Amino acid sequence: MTRKILDASRIHPAIANEIGGSADFRRTVDEVENAINQHAIVIIGMDQNPFPKKARKMLDTQGIAYHYLEYGSYFSEWKRRGALKMWSGWQTFPMVFVKGQLVGGFSDLEKLGKSGELKKLLG
Repeated sequence: MTRKILDASRIHPAIANEIGGSADFRRTVDEVENAINQHAIVIIGMDQNPFPKKARKMLDTQGIAYHYLEYGSYFSEWKRRGALKMWSGWQTFPMVFVKGQLVGGFSDLEKLGKSGELKKLLG
């Protein structure tokens, strides 16, 4: 799969540092990369969105450990969430990583759980 990304030559130099190069962008992506390197399951969510809560509840019910990162709400930290969307290509929350691999959001995690594939991925 290849994602189409706007070529850097088509971005005006005055805004180039705002696109993927800001300190917030790097700090946010680094936090997530560190978490997915340290934990078998990482859920990235935001306040006020019911789907990260549903993903966490599903794993809690099954007794499966996970690490949760939360970036603001509909009213805050949208740039940090935008950085994660740009980095991963996934446009909604939660973002769920299993063993370092993005598996999607809540409904995707739910399918993996019901099919038994989640337990296989976890070993």
